[in-house]
Amino acid sequence: MLLERKVESIAVAWLSDMETARIDNLCILYQSSDFLVVNKHWDIRIDSKMWYEKLTVQSQLKHRFPELVDPDTYYGFRFCHQLDFSTSGALCIAFSKLAAAKAYRCFRDRLVTKVYLALVRGHVAVNRMLIEHAIGKNTNEGKTHMMCTEETQGCQNPKPSQTEMIVLAKGFYSGDPVTKVLLQPLTGRTHQLRVHCMAVGHPIVGDFTYSLKTDSNPYRMMLHAYHLRIPMEGELIEVTTADPFTHMVDSNLELGSWVNNLHDIIERLKGKSVTEQCDRDSMLEIQAEKTQVKKTSEETEEERDKYLQWLNEWTMS
Repeated sequence: MLLERKVESIAVAWLSDMETARIDNLCILYQSSDFLVVNKHWDIRIDSKMWYEKLTVQSQLKHRFPELVDPDTYYGFRFCHQLDFSTSGALCIAFSKLAAAKAYRCFRDRLVTKVYLALVRGHVAVNRMLIEHAIGKNTNEGKTHMMCTEETQGCQNPKPSQTEMIVLAKGFYSGDPVTKVLLQPLTGRTHQLRVHCMAVGHPIVGDFTYSLKTDSNPYRMMLHAYHLRIPMEGELIEVTTADPFTHMVDSNLELGSWVNNLHDIIERLKGKSVTEQCDRDSMLEIQAEKTQVKKTSEETEEERDKYLQWLNEWTMS
């Protein structure tokens, strides 16, 4: 069975969402001996090889935790997943190869729950939808840094992609109609949430790239990694950030009454995750009891090589 060791989240003052990122204002959401979860600021890269990009999450971590820098990695820290430059929110970092491998297995086995908040343009007509446009690389001139849906001419190697969208509230941003939505990616394609929102006619507010450089008035792109759950053996990471898309944070935003309650949705997702994990653990136990599988040395060596290859890629990425 999954052993859960809950470590108390560190009490931190909420960093004003409109405050510019600095080297010394890294917001810590959770810390244990093996992991750290930070509230990544908007418009800041996780890491960079460019000499002129001095401010990154990597440099913030080095400033805050110089004693935890790992010389065996290219960047000094092992990021368990990615967030776009423009996206803010929960970002997990592992302190060792062993910890990183544990987190990797959860992502590989699709046990991780990630929930995002977003403001999208227009008033979404339905309260809940499953977006299933396949996503591939855009090969059109001037757009090779972008992704696209399979219906787009020049879309290369589109892969099945799924995003669940739930309407939370409708209102206005600087007088323009917007909808506050919860987004849960069920697959993990590059720019998936941004592409899927655009595909259904409701691009994310402030998405300069996918609006083809037309949506430049907001101070940021309104996409935030709100909730993160990584159920590892021996440690459960479960973090929920503050909500940055409120009138208290940004007076340009005026929302009406809630269509769906955010707190209730998160609680249901937590319950669903726990149930699925218990079912999975029970199935594994039954299988282990029924079949005594002895792996050959060749199989063990193959798995070991695959694991070492992943670790090598991790240190170079």
